[in-house]
Amino acid sequence: MGSSVWFGVLGPLVASDSAGPIDLKGPRHRAVLARLLVARGRVVPVDMLVNDLWDDPPDGAVGAIQTFVAALRKALEPDRPPRTPAQLLVTSGPGYALRAESVDAWDFEAALGGSLSDLDSALALWRGPAYAEFTDQPWARAEIARLDELRLLAIERRAEALLGLGRAAEAVPELQAHVDGHPWREDAWRLLALAQYRAGRQGDALESLRRARQVLSAELGVDPGPALRQLEADVLAQAPELTPADVPVLVGRSHEMEQLSDAAAEVLRTGRLGLALISGEAGAGKTALASAFQARLGWPSRWSSNLEDAPAGWFLDPIEVTDPSTARFQRYQAARTQLASAGRLLIVLDDLHWADEETLSLVASVVADPVDAPVLLVGTYRTTDAPTAFLGRVARSEPTRVYLSGLSMSDIPAVVHSAVGLDVDDDTASVIHRRSGGNPFFVRELARLVAAGSDLSAVPAGVRDVVKYRLSRLPAEVQSVLRTASVVGESFTLDVAGSLDAVEVAVQHGFLVEVAAQEFRFSHALVRDTLYQDLSQTRRAHLHLAVGSALERVRPDDVAALAHHFSLASDPRAAGYARAAASLAEARFDFGEAARLWRIALASASADRLELIMGLVRALSFTGSLGQARELRASALDLLGPVDDPELAARVIASFDVPAIWTTPDDPALAARVVAVTERVLPSVTSASRSRLLATIAMELRSSGGHRAVAAASEAVAIARTLDDPAVLAFALNAQFMQSFSRAGLAPQRVRIGTELVDVASRNSLVTFEVLGHMILMQAHSALAAFAEADTHAAEVTRLGRDYQLPLAEVFVQWYRALRTSVAGGDAAPLYRAAFLAGTEMPGLGDGILSFALLCHQLRNGLPVSRDLDFGVYEPWCRPGGVIPPSPHDLLFEARTCLHAIAAVERGDRESMAELYDVLLPAAGELAGAGSGLLTLKPVAYYLGGLARGLGRHREAAQHDKQAAALATP
Repeated sequence: MGSSVWFGVLGPLVASDSAGPIDLKGPRHRAVLARLLVARGRVVPVDMLVNDLWDDPPDGAVGAIQTFVAALRKALEPDRPPRTPAQLLVTSGPGYALRAESVDAWDFEAALGGSLSDLDSALALWRGPAYAEFTDQPWARAEIARLDELRLLAIERRAEALLGLGRAAEAVPELQAHVDGHPWREDAWRLLALAQYRAGRQGDALESLRRARQVLSAELGVDPGPALRQLEADVLAQAPELTPADVPVLVGRSHEMEQLSDAAAEVLRTGRLGLALISGEAGAGKTALASAFQARLGWPSRWSSNLEDAPAGWFLDPIEVTDPSTARFQRYQAARTQLASAGRLLIVLDDLHWADEETLSLVASVVADPVDAPVLLVGTYRTTDAPTAFLGRVARSEPTRVYLSGLSMSDIPAVVHSAVGLDVDDDTASVIHRRSGGNPFFVRELARLVAAGSDLSAVPAGVRDVVKYRLSRLPAEVQSVLRTASVVGESFTLDVAGSLDAVEVAVQHGFLVEVAAQEFRFSHALVRDTLYQDLSQTRRAHLHLAVGSALERVRPDDVAALAHHFSLASDPRAAGYARAAASLAEARFDFGEAARLWRIALASASADRLELIMGLVRALSFTGSLGQARELRASALDLLGPVDDPELAARVIASFDVPAIWTTPDDPALAARVVAVTERVLPSVTSASRSRLLATIAMELRSSGGHRAVAAASEAVAIARTLDDPAVLAFALNAQFMQSFSRAGLAPQRVRIGTELVDVASRNSLVTFEVLGHMILMQAHSALAAFAEADTHAAEVTRLGRDYQLPLAEVFVQWYRALRTSVAGGDAAPLYRAAFLAGTEMPGLGDGILSFALLCHQLRNGLPVSRDLDFGVYEPWCRPGGVIPPSPHDLLFEARTCLHAIAAVERGDRESMAELYDVLLPAAGELAGAGSGLLTLKPVAYYLGGLARGLGRHREAAQHDKQAAALATP
């Protein structure tokens, strides 16, 4: 009866049995046990044990050995009855022997010739240096050195296995550590350089070979051997043999290759025939995997890929049948005899789903009662045409089952490169993965589209041919259902398209996948696209109408789908559904989708076009398409001209309730037209409409509206506070913000407006106005040099803009980050240029604003000033030549006015200095221009100090200088 004790020597000496770890007593006990393990079952005489354990053996050493052995026997065999012979640590002749059966070092050695998984398991046995506590003992040194050498060999064999599996990149890190620790091992250097080359790192491979030459020369005084020299020449020449042509390039199938390798290792271990089955849909790479496995395994092999026409037993030598009545029996017996004498052999049966019944029966017989021979049968079949009877007959033999699903997105770039030699970015790879479902054949066909510069939305000709051929083999009813389903989209439910019987046939043939009860989707987007694109325009419109009508009955609330189908059927019902869907899209802040739906509504509608146009205008404004929005708004005003309906006019005008942060009018001429129409209908509307219209007047006039605009904003807020309508109040507060630039130094007022706006908007889910409130607070706190608060609000703008897909939000935050960098004295110029490139169509963020910002950055930080830039509309203040006009009252009022002050001081223009001093004095506690959130000069107090000195007011100048110093470094 074998021992259940396991011994570990690949690290500190340990032992265990079914009850757990065994206490091996003291150092001398452990030394005796280790010495016996080193002997590997051979007898070690007592006198040798004595001499090995002591340099100068004491009297009674033999008795001590006997005591150690007795204690070890008790520990190793605690249940052995008294006075019965030991079974594990035995007395034999003049000494002792250990009859161990399970030792980690022996398991390690046995695995050295195995597969990659065997080598991984073997190396995992090492817990530290072999016989770690006996490294200084002469009797252990030879065994330790032998095991260490085997461990290094295992590392190199593992690297070779990875290279054989096409996983060169994985081998590199361990090989690098390996050569660093053992720089004299030439084969390790060879493997490292080869792995780096195959991983696409030719330069690193040459560097490794150079290091190898340097190490060998400097430390051993020798040149590299022939293998290293040849590899270096091959790398320099990019020799084809470095990547053997007969080894297929496989991507994303390392786990599956491991499964097959393990099956081959199991056949070798047991010496019995084994079966591995590779399954997947058409194009999944079943044949490619089998071919790569055949090439890398290196066994003698037989292969057939035409089983449909092959005679039974095609993979054997011809069998002579003497008695027709027993032909099958004779054939089966001859097959077993041939396989038993074949030796190591790989047999690949490609496309088992085409095989005849006799062949499948023969294979099943040799698998069910396997012959004693190292033969591995590998069969491939399509999951859509699985040979179910055969699979049932071989199930009890527990074959290795390898299922090929779609490749992952991360595998796509490598497949594309392998197919057409191109590198694709992540976005392109994602599109290819989505359309192909990871099917390698479809991926390669799409890669050819990329290489040809074609649109990835097209269906490659090869894919189209395959899909159409497979479709032609289906019953007509199933084909009809699939065409209808292709009109629905990539997924559908039975109540909209198709009968259950037809759909189940389509599932069985791999066209569809069941997602849930009653719900199905196409197995690949390319399959759906092939079906859809083969429909004539008339047939498409007919089917879209049918699908839309079915949806209207079963899911009338699915307004987006109804709009889609009815619009493609040219049915007027599309307008109402598109309008409802656009409103829902706006409610979830998907303004790009809302714009698309508003366009559908406009294309399908014959009435209410004014409100539909304004819906599109609103959606476009939120997506940043301000130029298109302005053009459409102008067209709405043209339609509104002859309308004699004040409430309709009010609705159309007020529907453009888009939050605005910039104080320069988008289009002054258009703004004037809007204000004129608004003033015309204002006397005839209700209170809620009146508040919106007054706010519209203030918003349109912005900084040029004078007293009328200020009064309109004030009245709009007053009316809104009497209404229970947060949206009306938010819009009125926006208008009040627009009119808060009548003089310098009103940042505290804007803090109050922004605070109320955030409060109202956040409590009532008015996200766009909440973003506006945070932007106002970001600007106003910047003006007050309260950057901790400004940073908080900038972060909220970023978060809300990201969460709710508001692209303009982040544009302003980019400008703010540049401003913050300038305030901190950093290099803000690159940030300003990046923010400008992010740009928008808004006046104020173009036409000289970048040059204006860079000039302010230079002046603030004492950098060389560039006056030869294109300052656009800011030219009179940035490069003053003649008379400098007063600055418009907007977000950049303080910045322009301080530049004016610099010019006035330089010119000695006392009249202008006195006037500018009075204008700027209310903003003495602010940073000049920072209230824009875009740019900043020094503190306003700094320029007040210069003006005061120019006017001879030295006491005031000193006070301003002190205030400026306090604000200079917030």
